[in-house]
Amino acid sequence: MPTISQFFGIIIRMFWREHAPPHFHALYGEFEALIDIRTLEIIKGGLPKRAQAMVLE
Repeated sequence: MPTISQFFGIIIRMFWREHAPPHFHALYGEFEALIDIRTLEIIKGGLPKRAQAMVLE
C-alpha cells in the first residue's frame, strides 16, 4: 500500500483499487483507522485523540 504522507509518527496510506467507500488508512504505532475521504468519518478502527485531530486537520 503506497505511503501518501508521514508526520509526527503518523503514516497515511491509500490503495486506489481497494474496496468502497473511498478511504485512506492512518497508522500510529499500534493503532490504525480507516477514514472516509468524503466525510472524514472513521469507518473502522481508531487513533488516540491527538493523532486523530492531526490526521483530520
